Amino acid sequence: MAFARLLRASAFALAAPLCVSCPGTKPKEAAMAHAPVRIAFLHHSTGEAVWKGGLAPFFEAWNARNGTDYRITEQNYPMAKGNHPRIGALLPARVFNAIFRDHYPWENNPYDYWNLWVAHRGQDRDRSEANLDDLARDFDVIVFKHCFPVSSVADDDGAPSASSRRRTLANYKLQYEALKARMREFPRTTFIVWTGPALTESATRPGDAERAQRFAAWVKDTWDEKGDNIFVWDFRELETDGGPYLKPGRSVSAGDSHPSEDFAKRVAPLLGRRIVDVIEGRGDTSSLTGF
Repeated sequence: MAFARLLRASAFALAAPLCVSCPGTKPKEAAMAHAPVRIAFLHHSTGEAVWKGGLAPFFEAWNARNGTDYRITEQNYPMAKGNHPRIGALLPARVFNAIFRDHYPWENNPYDYWNLWVAHRGQDRDRSEANLDDLARDFDVIVFKHCFPVSSVADDDGAPSASSRRRTLANYKLQYEALKARMREFPRTTFIVWTGPALTESATRPGDAERAQRFAAWVKDTWDEKGDNIFVWDFRELETDGGPYLKPGRSVSAGDSHPSEDFAKRVAPLLGRRIVDVIEGRGDTSSLTGF
């Protein structure tokens, strides 16, 4: 599906008013028509680019136009600051990491969500990072994602394990199945996960790209199920038009797979619309890309 077509359709969708009780919708859970709705957007650098592309202004405009009260908050996750969040906010990351070693690594792969949300729960946290109990207590909707290293998917090693940091398709699937079971323990919280951001052709290998593409397809077609509290935003489709690589012109450069500023501005409203559709009970019937 061409990205230009998505943009034309999204312009129409953004102009249309929201309908909480539209006929034919079949929400996974009761639509959150009450206000306010507290939304957490957990990200690192790729998500930060989309956030800066206009996600907060999207919700400000949407609330003003539709009388809703959807409150979105962004935060780095994991924060990778340990017990030193104030100092970490002041020092450059390179300096902070050279001084302090007792913090979580700057990683948000499937393993890391499994580790932080499944392996650690209740009062048990890994190096002061919030676990799912903490996040679900503070937010009604949790939007989370991985950065583009998730698309460096190696060959399976024949010993799949959810507790393995190795980025393989088999490990990813085990980690995601465990995450799904864990998220379903919080039926009053809604989750939206991005499909994994792609890499440019020059930044990956064909086998890795093909496995990353297969993982994204599995997430959408098999892992995600109707009738629960978990949804998908298909960011990868917007990046790749269904191919294995991030399209030229949509990244910072051929060697830098972060989204370009222009591309981030184009997709931020699509993420906003996808979140709104999920909040209002249309997550199972509306487009995964948000158009």
